[in-house]
Amino acid sequence: MSRRTVSSIVASVLLAVLFYVAASMPVPYVTMSPGPTVDVLAEDRGEEIVEVKGHDRYPTEGRLELTTIQITGPTQEVHLGEALTAWFDKSRAIYPREAFYGPDESEEDVDTQSAVQMVSSQDTAVAVALTELGYDLDKITEVLAVTPDSPAEGELETRDQIVSVNGERIRNANDVSRIVRRTPEGDAATFVVRRDGDEKTVRVVPEASKDDREVPMVGIVVGPSYDFPFDVSVNIDDRIGGPSAGLIFSLAVYDTLTPGGLTGGAAVAGTGTIDEDGSVGPIGGIQQKIVAAADSGAELFLVPPGNCRSAMAVGLDEEEMRLVKAPTMHSAVESLQRYSKEPDVALPKCG
Repeated sequence: MSRRTVSSIVASVLLAVLFYVAASMPVPYVTMSPGPTVDVLAEDRGEEIVEVKGHDRYPTEGRLELTTIQITGPTQEVHLGEALTAWFDKSRAIYPREAFYGPDESEEDVDTQSAVQMVSSQDTAVAVALTELGYDLDKITEVLAVTPDSPAEGELETRDQIVSVNGERIRNANDVSRIVRRTPEGDAATFVVRRDGDEKTVRVVPEASKDDREVPMVGIVVGPSYDFPFDVSVNIDDRIGGPSAGLIFSLAVYDTLTPGGLTGGAAVAGTGTIDEDGSVGPIGGIQQKIVAAADSGAELFLVPPGNCRSAMAVGLDEEEMRLVKAPTMHSAVESLQRYSKEPDVALPKCG
């Protein structure tokens, strides 16, 4: 074997090793892929996902699909090879890690934030649906999350409505933190909460915050909610979080509380945050969600106006799935009502 042949073989091996090492190196990016869809009008393990107590619920038909994405977690590494694969895959995307996570953000931090956003989103969605139906709702302050291994764990619960703390009436979330901070060291803060329609008194001894030893805390996240005239809940898998299902939740609640089927038997998917005035906000991963909806057989996809340009870039034609612009929950209801009567009717669209 000649020296030139040996050199070529060695160079090829070294080059292959170099490519392997390079492909195995972690890069500061996350990957985003289509996730599962969930029909919010359906049942999960024998129970209705939209549960109503104290009001008539009406049978419906068709599907209202919540769409999700799968994204690399804050502590997961993405290697160069995986990033390049995602780059060339039209159904996936890559983004700089800092676009989603802080430098020291943990899985627990992300899970807590996601859970808080989901609870708040569900409450706002129910409020918007009831407002569309003519109800006038009062605002309250409630527990959005309880920190594991905190003083509040086992005492306070998510969705507890906070009536008072240490005898002071609660008007907003700032009142809670202000009163807890004034509680003498070693004393219990007395919470009066409304839970499942009953008032309960709960005593919790604050402890020093891990971030600031001078600040006492009980380990809850509190925020605004609404005093609903009857119980409406959306029982979704705990692994699904964030605020992007707000529009679909609101439409599902509206459909459940009104006679007839809002979709007219069609399979409808969508996404978008929901504000208390009913406006629909943009979300991340719109292209991956559209791909997931198309794969599930959805005929129509409700798109927040702020995501229209990205949604159109997916390149679907209307025979595959119609993209309908939904600036508000009210406009989405009108579009679905028109579509259920005449599927070929002109509807608001992007572009």
